[in-house]
Amino acid sequence: MFVRQLLAFSSVSLLILQSVSGQSARPAQPVERSNSASTPAPAASPAQLQISFNSVHVDGPYIALTFDDGPHATLTPKLLDLLAAHHMRATFFVVGQNAADHPDILRRAVREGHEIGNHSWSHPNLGRMSDEAVRRELQKTDDAIFAAIGKHPTLLRPPYGSITARQKRWIRDDFGYRIITWDVDPLDWKRPGPSVVTNRILKETRPGSIVLAHDIHPPTIEAMPATFDQLDRKGFKSVTVSELLAMATQVPPKPTPIPRASALPVASPGAVYTPPVTTSTPGG
Repeated sequence: MFVRQLLAFSSVSLLILQSVSGQSARPAQPVERSNSASTPAPAASPAQLQISFNSVHVDGPYIALTFDDGPHATLTPKLLDLLAAHHMRATFFVVGQNAADHPDILRRAVREGHEIGNHSWSHPNLGRMSDEAVRRELQKTDDAIFAAIGKHPTLLRPPYGSITARQKRWIRDDFGYRIITWDVDPLDWKRPGPSVVTNRILKETRPGSIVLAHDIHPPTIEAMPATFDQLDRKGFKSVTVSELLAMATQVPPKPTPIPRASALPVASPGAVYTPPVTTSTPGG
């Protein structure tokens, strides 16, 4: 009798435990994932990360023709006529004093698709000047350009290409300028003659080049018809510097050289290899 009661009690207890376990053990709820995670910003292009440029890597026959020290009252309009006839765009790095004297030429250049950059107020060597003196040179020219075209420049070409690494950084921070030098220099300011200027430009220019010239020297303007004709024949297309920088692509990595197999013969087990006797020629 006692045994029957014990078994019955055990059965009831087991049923109670199963019932309690079934109520407390709930299936795991799925974890909701938020769809509000922000999309990562696209990686900056090589050109966006750089401060200074003398050329860029581009996919295509694009170059940037640049002209310094103007605008000149008569020579720059002649150059604009030539550029228009060849459907070329260029960048003019203007001296502030000249920009203030000829704002109408700057306005024409912008209307015709060209770009205006800062080339200082009086063409000094910025790399040898105090920060405050450099700031005055750049600000006065920036103001003159804005007064002429209603837009601040975004590019700086330091006279003579002279600028320190520290100056590049604070100028970029304070003015937002990118520093533009060049990789093609025909030395036209020495006035070697129009044909020499043309030949030097054609010899050195390649896709992505930034070509330096000056629109204040008559022989330079005389060199441009033949220069533009030959650049056209070679398939080059001249764009503004900012357009060229926007086209910049990553330089492809150089292929890793494959090591050559050893020329030494494979020795059989237990064999001793004796290298051949060689002789060297004089000076070898």
